[in-house]
Amino acid sequence: MNHHKLSQNIYRYRKEQGLTQERLAQQLGVTFQAVSKWENGQSLPDVSLLPELSRQLAVSMDRLFGYTSAGKPVTIYEEEYKTPDYYWGTEPSVTCYKVLELMPPTRRLKVLDIGCGEGKDAVFLARNGYDVTAFDISDAGIEKTKMLAERTGVHVHVFKADIRDFRLETEFDIVYSSGVLHYIRPEYRAEIFANYKQFTAKGGMHFLNVFVQKPFIAPPPENEPYAYDWISGELLSLYHDWMIHDCPEVVFDCNSSGVPHQHAMSKLIAQKL
Repeated sequence: MNHHKLSQNIYRYRKEQGLTQERLAQQLGVTFQAVSKWENGQSLPDVSLLPELSRQLAVSMDRLFGYTSAGKPVTIYEEEYKTPDYYWGTEPSVTCYKVLELMPPTRRLKVLDIGCGEGKDAVFLARNGYDVTAFDISDAGIEKTKMLAERTGVHVHVFKADIRDFRLETEFDIVYSSGVLHYIRPEYRAEIFANYKQFTAKGGMHFLNVFVQKPFIAPPPENEPYAYDWISGELLSLYHDWMIHDCPEVVFDCNSSGVPHQHAMSKLIAQKL
């Protein structure tokens, strides 16, 4: 059992449900000091309390303990990725070339690709000499990442994880993410990005983008129940203490759903000095 993960999740899901420590303690028939100790990792809930704790926090037991279960899909792309073709193609994002330009692999650099999808960017970076770790919530995406890596003759350490729950515990030189950070609820962004920054090596860089709300851009046609918009400048504000190399905002055309539409996106390249 990962005690640290359980402590983190009790705190996280209690906050998500809008419960105080006192209210949760009342529901469970314990003292609020007991709940405080669980969240601080000083003690663990009694096994008999776990089913009711899970119910009060509105999460499965698996998720409470930090395991990604095969429950209701978080992303609409799980089904899309099950086709033989690569939904997003296999050509890397242009941002990958910025990684090569600004952090060339003159030594073995460790890269984390957050929400790798079908693996096109992760495999490209591995092919160019980076030590790549990647994760995604989609089982089909993970399998296609493995197949693409094998076909290309490179290794990518890829695994299943939920961006909402996953936290870094080892250091990376480069943190990369494209098109998935909208799955992070606004109230967790500061804490999650503080974790990403903490476990970035000195001199390391983050290459990120987020979809942003704009009154002149219609909502996308895809129905994404677990997506949360960002606002202009929000991502940049989380990196006020890093060197900012680039932070453009762009509007681009998209036809991913078969319906022509547009997205507004904030991009960020930042370095830890």
